Amino acid sequence: MSGPLSDRHVLVTGAARGIGAAIAQRLAADGARLTLLGRRPDALAALCQALPGSGHHWVMADVADEAQVQTAFAQARERQGLLHGLVNNAGQAESAPLHRTSSALWQQMLAVNLTGTFLCCREALPDLRAAAGLGRIVNIASTAGQRGYAYVAAYSAAKHGVVGLTRSLALELASSGVTVNAVCPGYTDTDILRESVANVVAKTGRTPEQALAEFAASNPQRRIVQPAQVADTVAWLMGEGAAAITGQCLSVSGGEVM
Repeated sequence: MSGPLSDRHVLVTGAARGIGAAIAQRLAADGARLTLLGRRPDALAALCQALPGSGHHWVMADVADEAQVQTAFAQARERQGLLHGLVNNAGQAESAPLHRTSSALWQQMLAVNLTGTFLCCREALPDLRAAAGLGRIVNIASTAGQRGYAYVAAYSAAKHGVVGLTRSLALELASSGVTVNAVCPGYTDTDILRESVANVVAKTGRTPEQALAEFAASNPQRRIVQPAQVADTVAWLMGEGAAAITGQCLSVSGGEVM
């Protein structure tokens, strides 16, 4: 399938649903051949079949497990050739006040959101360096990586870590032609947000509409970000027009972070 990303192999983590699935749809529409990485084989297989173009594949891995990441990337190369791009989208969000944040919750937020990003970046680097100036890494962080929010200290710390990793790795790779950027969505219409709305309803007695409006109120445009809007930003960063953009953290949040 022709397009601005034709003949480029891009691996997307956390691709089975939400923002990851929207990114996969957009990159496939732009001609990329995709490896979808996740932990839900049925959803990954169904998405592969539904994507524009052909030849897409999926691999299973927990991004926080070093051995699984190494195996998944080896499988991706075997099926699709060397990587031209990596989108680190896999993540989890759990909330708790700090005095109720267990060590297990803290470690889980760091493992999935930060360590997983590190492991996948490290595994992709040899391929991206060899991509003749076309190598791209896009890390899906969060506005929680750009500012603080109450009750999500562990998640926010992990996403701040992703921002720091992005900036440091961008400098390491600048002369190689590989770009490294982060996209930082605000509250986005995904299962994670719907779960958060349900928690607010259960704990406060607010209606779902009231709870959703409370989340939207942090966005100066008074709206919830759509996954396709995040995917559009990722697609631009993957393209040749963004070759001079690196080390940046682009906030997709209606002006919440400037």
